[in-house]
Amino acid sequence: MRFCDQLNDYIRELDCMAKDICDKSSISASTFSRYRSGERIPAPDSDTLGKICKALHDIALERNYDKSLSDNNYNFDYDSLMQSFTQCEDYASGSNADKQYLQRNFRVLVDVLDISISRLSSYTNYDSSTLFRFRNGARQPSDAIGFASAVSAYVAGELTTVHNMNVLADLLECSTSDISDHNILYQKIYDWLLTNQQHSSAFNSVSHFLDSLDEFDLNAYTKIFHFDKLTIPAMPFQLRTSRFCYGINEMMGCELDFLKATVTSRSDADVTMYSDMPMAEMAKDLDFAKKWMFGMAMLLKKGLHINIVHNLDRSLDELILGLESWIPLYMTGQVSPYYLKGCQNDVFLHFLRVSGAAVISGEAISGHHSDGRYYISKTKEDINYGRTRAKNLLDTALPLMNIYTCIDSAKMQAFLTSYITTDGTRRDIMSSPPLYTISDSLLNSILEHNNTDPATRQRILQYAALQRRSVETILENNIVNIDISYVNSEEFEQYPVMLSLSGMFHDNNIYYDYNEYCRHIKESREYAASHSNYSLNITSSHIFRNLQIHIHEGCWVLISKCNSPAIHFVIRHPKLRDAIEQFVKDF
Repeated sequence: MRFCDQLNDYIRELDCMAKDICDKSSISASTFSRYRSGERIPAPDSDTLGKICKALHDIALERNYDKSLSDNNYNFDYDSLMQSFTQCEDYASGSNADKQYLQRNFRVLVDVLDISISRLSSYTNYDSSTLFRFRNGARQPSDAIGFASAVSAYVAGELTTVHNMNVLADLLECSTSDISDHNILYQKIYDWLLTNQQHSSAFNSVSHFLDSLDEFDLNAYTKIFHFDKLTIPAMPFQLRTSRFCYGINEMMGCELDFLKATVTSRSDADVTMYSDMPMAEMAKDLDFAKKWMFGMAMLLKKGLHINIVHNLDRSLDELILGLESWIPLYMTGQVSPYYLKGCQNDVFLHFLRVSGAAVISGEAISGHHSDGRYYISKTKEDINYGRTRAKNLLDTALPLMNIYTCIDSAKMQAFLTSYITTDGTRRDIMSSPPLYTISDSLLNSILEHNNTDPATRQRILQYAALQRRSVETILENNIVNIDISYVNSEEFEQYPVMLSLSGMFHDNNIYYDYNEYCRHIKESREYAASHSNYSLNITSSHIFRNLQIHIHEGCWVLISKCNSPAIHFVIRHPKLRDAIEQFVKDF
């Protein structure tokens, strides 16, 4: 039985009114009405639930309720009421894990529906600052069930425009007709908010990343990584209990020791990293850069999750250098990037590395990086203190970008759908022609010669049709500029081109033959000629072969890895977004 049904049964049994309970419990009439309708429920350990139980108990005493005279045989003592309520099915999924799922999924819902936090606050009676903390990951809802219920009620009741329903259908992986009923929509949103949307073992890009480091298609973008000569550090590695290090060279050795200790330890705890130290000097040491990258890759191969808190209060050169260093690691799906908002400091520099095996803490004065001091330790006390600092740091930080892997396909489509009608010029850098410009006859021909099974063929055709509809809607009021790298026959033999299917996370790459590729280029030109707001530029430049960049100017940048397994990350931070937009303009 649901909480609302149990509550209403008790009210009928006592033949009392909602006002009677509100007067005794000091709960507002609007909030209590939502409890009765099922739109919200109180937390199982909250004072509110206790007040409801006490109010029902007091009313039963006042009315001399005798359960022997009733067919229901209800007990209205406080403990029985509390037990009856907390056994309701609404509370069945109120674990700590659900709070984590809810926190992540709430952020996705706010992003794809562009939910107004102030309006949500007014509707749900949650403070705006609290909602912002939930969205940014600084806090978890203490009452996962009640919060999920309140958010679901708001969305189902207030955000049901045609556009929002299409977005929700994509997110919930159903049709709009399936959620046309208010109660069904509420329940689907509620269930989705409390469902685990995390990575599965089916997606394991780490081994692929390590096995093909020298072939990784992002090398043309990062320009600085060559992994073919990397060597595995000697094992086992014994780290001294603790020591101080001074200056840049000792600090780099200290960091490599930290990576070795973490890789070779038995701990599987998350790794947290932060530094506002200058990066240029360390980047000049290519030997260190290679060893550092290999150590990071080994952390990922071990299965560790890395939280990196970026310092964005840097020069543009330093900022791009940092981005170049981390993008390949983001591609694994095991790195969560964060940043600190409004954190400016021109005097003191800080350095922090924390794992389950070691901790490094460093400091320096701005402009005197070479005089910095660093402390590395593997003692339990130092590690525990470091992990407390790391937790506090993450509580303060904000997510830098959204990362989508194959298990996030519904979220990815919902995100894109949510921006279809948002004004703004689009700019794409493509390594292959866009799928929406291809004819069904040519697409069927390509799928046939790739021996695609009928079910997969139908999915790809549907995806192509969805892409066409989306772009047609965008072009009604906005300009779309596309740059496609053209591949001649000689280059095609060495670097065959595949269909642009990363957006649907297709399991296998599907390749053109050269004639099919040329036909699609021709159809893309014809598409451009027939759409006044569409600009197509065919270029012989090949900066990217395994990367596509999609820009919604002033809103976000979407960077997509094309090869299977596909992965996408969306950057909204203005400084990073502007830097990439400028890069594309200079392309």
